[in-house]
Amino acid sequence: MAEERVHNAAFRHRIMDADEAAGLIAHGDVVGMGGFGPGGTPKALPRALARRAIARHEQGEPFAISLLTGASTTPDVDGVLARAEAISFRMPYMGDADLRAQANEGKVAYVDTHLSRVAPWARAGFFGKVDVAVIEAALIREDGGIVPTLAIGNAKTWLEMADRVIIEVNGWHTTELEGIHDIWAGDREAGARLPVVSWAGERIGGTVLRVPPEKIAAVVRTDEGDLGQSFRAVPDATRIAGHIIEFLKHEVARGRLPEALPPLQSGVGNIANAVMTALADAPFENLTAYTEVIQDGMLDMVRSGKMRVVSGASLYLSNVQAAAAKADMGVLRDRLVLRQQEVSNNPAVARGLNCITMNAGIEADIYGNVNSTRVMGSRVQNGIGGSGDFARSALLSIFMLPSVARNGAISSIVPMVSHVDNINQDVHVLVTEQGLADLRGLSARRRARVIIENCAHPDFRPQLRDYLARAERVDGGGGDTPHLLGEALSWHQRFIDTGSMRI
Repeated sequence: MAEERVHNAAFRHRIMDADEAAGLIAHGDVVGMGGFGPGGTPKALPRALARRAIARHEQGEPFAISLLTGASTTPDVDGVLARAEAISFRMPYMGDADLRAQANEGKVAYVDTHLSRVAPWARAGFFGKVDVAVIEAALIREDGGIVPTLAIGNAKTWLEMADRVIIEVNGWHTTELEGIHDIWAGDREAGARLPVVSWAGERIGGTVLRVPPEKIAAVVRTDEGDLGQSFRAVPDATRIAGHIIEFLKHEVARGRLPEALPPLQSGVGNIANAVMTALADAPFENLTAYTEVIQDGMLDMVRSGKMRVVSGASLYLSNVQAAAAKADMGVLRDRLVLRQQEVSNNPAVARGLNCITMNAGIEADIYGNVNSTRVMGSRVQNGIGGSGDFARSALLSIFMLPSVARNGAISSIVPMVSHVDNINQDVHVLVTEQGLADLRGLSARRRARVIIENCAHPDFRPQLRDYLARAERVDGGGGDTPHLLGEALSWHQRFIDTGSMRI
């Protein structure tokens, strides 16, 4: 239970309930929230803060905070605070429908940026002063060391920058988590500006977070698990995974990749989890991962011995896997490393390890540019997250997406993406359920043909072929990257006007 987890006297003297702790946060405060996705995200304090905001609004008083996090949170943070209209500014990544709607309506100022950049930019003062840090812990040791739960995120930076600190001590999590974290201190050392990790399992820091006791404003006791992820078997995801496995086998057979494969990075969601599940049955052994989210499929490979070690920012699990991981943490701890995100997502580390990266997109164009964040160019979905951190430094950068959306009304392969956040130079391989396009070393025109024939849905290939052929006839050859600017985004406009991209 949580009340048994606070072993330091100075921290024990600050124990209070969530509503009392929420009273320590004022309108206009900048709040740094720990965690990365559901992992490590505080639960009771944000709900209490939402109640406080609603009460203040009913009295005709303003109440909203600027919220800085690691990545997405849960409905118990972004959702409850958005519905209480308690967020005025949010960064760097979010996944809640209510908050998304407010960002798209212009009610919340949203900043979307690479996850590895958040902590360094915050320390540089780009987001102003951090008033309050709110983090989740499994344990506060007698010496004041704070053992995080299933993610660190930017908690270290928020603890160092904040004037006041609120800690939720969550008794649901096992104390066996002590030792799984690797907390790098080089961000505070002038001579060590970049982390150096020579292999996925290397530890370069300590195991606990620390904060001066005088900063502790409140300790809140909770006893609840993270909101579990829901993974499902999706036919398109299974086919995409199959194409990737065959491609990796092909690369190994030709000597372009080692048999054990370089460290793997995988994004969030059903497609990413399907790839990990498929790898469990593929002829690769002694795998490692240097990633941000550790999902069910990756943890299954750790259990089976298929994967030697996984380094990540967060455990992002279903309820069943979370309960099993909790029970087995004493064993799993030696094969898992949880890092703060400026290390887990650091492009220099990904480059040094020659990672194979696999990330999802919303749409891609015929030249290989990927839109990972904006629907129809304007409406933010989640944010770029860590895909750019990894893709720009990968030995092999793979982007995955279904070829169509909205029951076939939308082609995910378009003449020109409506928004670009992963440029074609960072997209080495593009995969849909239709097939795989290896784009390495290809000119723009050749990329277009390979993507159309291998990745586009058959229903949309004639339209794409026609567009490319006509673009190549413009101005005596169409240029290096042929486009019809009057038509390049007409597919999106057609969908907005008619409900379908089909002609």
